[in-house]
Amino acid sequence: SWAELHGGYDGPYAQEVRLSGRVLQALTYSPTGAVIAAPTTSLPEAIGGARNCDYRYAWVRDASLTMEALWVAACPDEAGAFFDFFATAAGGELDGASSLQILYGIRGERHVPETTLDHLAGYVHSRPVRAGNGAWDQLQLDVYGELLAAACQLAEQVGDFGPAGVYLLVSAADLAASRWRETDEGIWETRGGRRHFIYSKLMCWVALDRACRLAERIGAEDRVESWQAEAARIREAILVEGWNEDVGAFTQSFGSSDLDASALMLPIVGFLPPNDPRVVATVEAVAKHLTDDRGFVYRYRADDGLAGGEGTFTMCTFWLAQCWAMMGQLDEARSLFEAAAGAANDLGLLSEQIDSASGTMLGNFPQAFTHIGLINAAWAIAQGG
Repeated sequence: SWAELHGGYDGPYAQEVRLSGRVLQALTYSPTGAVIAAPTTSLPEAIGGARNCDYRYAWVRDASLTMEALWVAACPDEAGAFFDFFATAAGGELDGASSLQILYGIRGERHVPETTLDHLAGYVHSRPVRAGNGAWDQLQLDVYGELLAAACQLAEQVGDFGPAGVYLLVSAADLAASRWRETDEGIWETRGGRRHFIYSKLMCWVALDRACRLAERIGAEDRVESWQAEAARIREAILVEGWNEDVGAFTQSFGSSDLDASALMLPIVGFLPPNDPRVVATVEAVAKHLTDDRGFVYRYRADDGLAGGEGTFTMCTFWLAQCWAMMGQLDEARSLFEAAAGAANDLGLLSEQIDSASGTMLGNFPQAFTHIGLINAAWAIAQGG
């Protein structure tokens, strides 16, 4: 694998991938192993708007995806510290009923309430400026899948997960099995109430699928049969309730007609093959209905309970490029990848979003999510080529 190339990644777009790998490493707080989502707060998703969040925290989701991307970029030295951090931060909170908290402070702080700094004008007068993140106590069931997917991919680098790490991973799988039927706030941390988000169900399936692969390493062979049975139930629910025949695609949530770019993850995580007709139809629907004139992808167009608008979400654009590559449409993949990567500043850094009208970067910067997407899309293009 490329992870064995100790000199680093040497596939297509090597310069962009290596730079993104360095960005992700720079977002790691070495004293604890925490990986933050971005080093900034309150850079707006729309100039003058109120969608201004504090991303200076370690999200389970973002950090897990960061570790997977660093493996692709052949620099996974932080893997052991990463799992130690979350095992320590979570402590004994996973008791079978409690959920895994979605984010922590860089020293493992669990309580990070959101406050507004009203004496500050904000970036280009985009108020409010926030400290802390109001999503810290949301229920987001997808985090189990991201955590276990990273553990599965990085198992060789980590070696022995240790008692606390094993407890964390087994508990995460058990919670995915017991709680996947619940509603939650979803990957995008919407403020419009809990729903049966398909992405959350998908990642619960991923949690159980990867836990079964890790079972021997984490001493959970006795759980494999029950985990597999529950994974099969999740799969059936997604295929039956997640597919909307009228829309001709997998949608945002059960019973919804709204498209969501997170459905692009269905082939990426291996739930369905990229040539499955339902996957092809979903990818084409996203490309047709959730993009701007340049082909850059919006997360969704549905009401999310928040005021104001936002730009295209750059990680989702890289997801689409990755899907095109997995489907064998390499010309489309390369064209979209190069357009998205070309939006970087003179240092090669990318933010969370891009304004469709002006091309201005929006949101916190540099954004781990975006550089993760770049690395994984480049990997897929290399595999397809």
